[in-house]
Amino acid sequence: MRKTSTAPVIAAVDGSGGSLRALDWARDAARRRAAPLRVVHVRQYAAWGQADVLVAGPPETEGDPVLDDVRARLAEHTGDTAVEYVTLAGVPGAVLPEIGADAQLLVLGSRGRGGFAGLLLGSNGLATARDAACPVVVVPPPDRDRSAAHAGRDGEEHGDRPAGPGPRVVVAGLHADSPDPAVLAFAFAEAARREARVRAIAAYPWPKQTWSAPGWSAPPVVDQGAVEQEIRALAEGFLAPHRERHPGIRADAEVLPGHAAGHLVAASRDAGLVVVGRHRRRLLAPARMLGSVTQAVLLHAANPVAVVPPAPPDETA
Repeated sequence: MRKTSTAPVIAAVDGSGGSLRALDWARDAARRRAAPLRVVHVRQYAAWGQADVLVAGPPETEGDPVLDDVRARLAEHTGDTAVEYVTLAGVPGAVLPEIGADAQLLVLGSRGRGGFAGLLLGSNGLATARDAACPVVVVPPPDRDRSAAHAGRDGEEHGDRPAGPGPRVVVAGLHADSPDPAVLAFAFAEAARREARVRAIAAYPWPKQTWSAPGWSAPPVVDQGAVEQEIRALAEGFLAPHRERHPGIRADAEVLPGHAAGHLVAASRDAGLVVVGRHRRRLLAPARMLGSVTQAVLLHAANPVAVVPPAPPDETA
């Protein structure tokens, strides 16, 4: 018998097609974790409601057509996964991060029913990925791969390559100058659940520009090979403890010149999951921030993206 985790996987639904795709992803994630699935619908209590006035009301007991549809959808597909249904009233962008406090994972679609059609990621998704205490998985629409394919052409110019045969990979964004062990730990754990491999992508800016006068730049004096070799050594060092914990997982460090977001979006075409982190709070920047790379990946990745909150300051790899 599988050991069951008491912390649930939460699926945020609102009846939209995007939230139903996220529901299917969350159901599979709960099954892989032997965890209960909690399906949550947050009813917007007022169009003018503000998060600092009322975050959420008590769970509602009256009928909820959105959850009724979800019950019918899951009736024959949950297996041995325990499912709980919860309706809340409040501002979704404030409620969803709060309910993630006791979850091991929170899953939602990239754009809900209330979003504008032209937006690639709704405000609720951004707020949840930025503020939730647990990892947040954002599931994109099925046509997102077109923008990823365009980004992929740019990435391939810098040496990116297809994933190759075998199980779909888990792609992790690796900051060589300030790595977060939580990102790699999550990526390796997901790869183990999926019998997949890990691609840890570490990008560095190139070409470097040396400015000596306004409007004029000199050729770089830094040797690119030396830069790449140094970053590769750092990346391999960061991967080493995770490889020891998961000896059956193949993990490749890929050091690529150019912008990290472009390489991660390109790699998302062949990945079952892309794992990125968000910025740690700093003394001069105490607010939670996603970071430009994470936001770009959320906007353009072709497959689901997991945003992992930073590890506690005293936690090591």
